[in-house]
Amino acid sequence: MKVSRRHNKTLEAIFREPTAASIKFSDVEKLLVSLGGRLIEGRGSRVSFLFSDNHKWEAHRPHPGKEVKKYQVESLRRFLQSRGLGDE
Repeated sequence: MKVSRRHNKTLEAIFREPTAASIKFSDVEKLLVSLGGRLIEGRGSRVSFLFSDNHKWEAHRPHPGKEVKKYQVESLRRFLQSRGLGDE
């Protein structure tokens, strides 16, 4: 799957070891939408990204900071791997 250069940098950060804690959540949102996910706003800070094959990734938007937590990066990495992206 072809992604823009900016999204490719976000993907590289997600798959970098050790797990990065400096990825902006807004960059993750943009990446998942570009991969075909539909952003669904939940209650409070909860968001879901639903894909056409009914796969879903859920998270809480970080606050007060803007960076994705390490456990969220690891969850996102597993999700993307299950969709055939990144290192298996």
